[in-house]
Order: sequence, then C-alpha cells, then structure tokens
Amino acid sequence: MKAMYRILGPVLALALVLASGVSTAQNYPNKPIKIVVGFQPGGGTDVTARLVAPKLSELLGQPIIVENKPGAEARIATEFVAKAEPDGYTLLAGASGQMVFNPGLFSPLPYDPENAFIPITLFNNDPLVIAVNPSLPVRSIKDLVALAKTKPGGLFHASAASAFYVAAEFFNKQADVKITQVSYKGAAPAVRAVVAGEASIIFMSIPPINTMLKAGKLRPIAITGDKRSPFLPEVPTVLESGLNFEGITWAGLFAPAGTPSAVIDKLYSGLAVVLKDDVLRKRFTSIGQDTSGMGMPPAEFAVFFKKQLDHWTKAIKGMNIRG
Repeated sequence: MKAMYRILGPVLALALVLASGVSTAQNYPNKPIKIVVGFQPGGGTDVTARLVAPKLSELLGQPIIVENKPGAEARIATEFVAKAEPDGYTLLAGASGQMVFNPGLFSPLPYDPENAFIPITLFNNDPLVIAVNPSLPVRSIKDLVALAKTKPGGLFHASAASAFYVAAEFFNKQADVKITQVSYKGAAPAVRAVVAGEASIIFMSIPPINTMLKAGKLRPIAITGDKRSPFLPEVPTVLESGLNFEGITWAGLFAPAGTPSAVIDKLYSGLAVVLKDDVLRKRFTSIGQDTSGMGMPPAEFAVFFKKQLDHWTKAIKGMNIRG
C-alpha cells in the first residue's frame, strides 16, 4: 500500500495542479486587473497602456486600471510587480529601459528581469529620434557633432528613461563628444524642457514628441534604426548621417513569474483580438507608433526579450556606461 502511495502521490499532486490551473482560467478574471507603469503619465508606455486597457477590459468583462508608479528608472514599479501575487491581477507594462537597459546600468537590481517575469506580448518597437530646439544652429548630425566639439559638456540633452540615456551615451562615444544629461521625471516634462530651451537636445521615440515635431517646436535631425521612419520620411537615419549606433524603445506586457499558463493564455487571447483592432491601430499610427511586431505570441516575445536583454547588457557593459 505504501509503495502505491509513493507511486500515485506525485501523479495525484500533478492532477491537482492541472485541475487548479483549469479552474483558475475558467474563473479568471473575476475582479479588477491592474497594469503598472513605471513612468509618469504622458510617456509612450503610459499612453500605450491606456489605449489598450479599455478595449481589453471590454473583452474580459472586468475593469483594467492603469497605475503609475514612477521613480528610479522604473525600478520601483518593476520590483513591485515582480513581488506581486502571480495570479494575473497585477501586470507590468514593461519598457525596454527597465527590462533590458537597467541590468547593464545598475548593479544590483532589486528584480531579475529574465526570471521574475513571464512575457505576454509586445506592444510596440520604435526607433528613436534625435531632435533639437529650433534655436540651436543644428540641422544635421554633422552640425551637432561639430557644435558639440566646440562646447565639451556645454550642450544638454533632456533624458526621461534608461533607453534615452543609453542612446545619448552611445552617441557621445561614437562621435567622441560630451553632451550632458539632464534628467526629468517623465517624457512629458523632458519634452517641455527642450521646447522651452532648458535643454537643447532630446533622444526619444516618436509618440511623445510627435505633436511638437508637427508644430515645428522641435526639429528632427536623425532617426535611429536601419531605415527611415514612414512617420518622418524626410529625416535621415543615423547611419546615413555617418555614425553607427543603435537606439530603440519598446514596451510589452509582463506577468509575475509563477502566473498560471492558463491565465497567460487567456490574457494573450484577449490582447491578440484587441491589438488587431483597426480603430486602435489607426490610433497608434496617428501618434507615430510603429505597430510592426505588435501582438506577437508569448513564446515569440520571450525569444525577442531574451535576445534584447543579452545584447544590451553586453553592449552597455562593453561601452562602460553606468546609470
């Protein structure tokens, strides 16, 4: 009899776990879901989460609340979700800065991006624009490098997150110049600072600065990536401008490690529908957000995330950039 218990015990335990997962999926969600954003309202990740949340809420039949927990380059929010109950009710709108740039910039981190989270899907994957206040006598990367060389440390860029800071530091090293960082608590105040002339330069994705670019209050001089953006077709790439450095920003949805796979599947199934919605995609396009890759399945997103994490951790440490 004891031998039978030893054999059947693990089998019964596994059956109970599987049954629990099915039950969880059937009942999920039965209360409000929280999506945590590690930045101030108005930034690209915040805007994305707030566009997606209402439509996902309609589909799942429960309120979805977007909660901002800004501070410490999104480390506060990321740690909060990493330690949350893995039940699908606390999720993270994780951006590239906190998920793949911070590990190379800060040591130790209060969270392990690779092992503390389950990737669900990608929201966006955007290049960065290098833009300047129109009063700065700069219309190209060549102009910017020439001016920066005459003023070592005397030009300032407004930074709001790790992804933008890293891009600026890569630029400094590639061009052999020193443009000084001025930190702001969010994309919106950083953009306002450059428009007001508190800083002269900004490295940022298109959505948070799109309105200012269209109004002529910021002048784009180059875009990162290997091809021009359809949103700014007249703006050359950094490669065209004679430098070879990368700069991207992306965001996706993550759940704490240990969240049942049935819950992940249910969330992704809803997001797959929401992110194919024509009205929502047009809204993303209207603010300058690249929709390529949006809605990729969890397994594919996990591969993308791991490659990004490995690449940027190595690149940042190799360039000896520190937060």
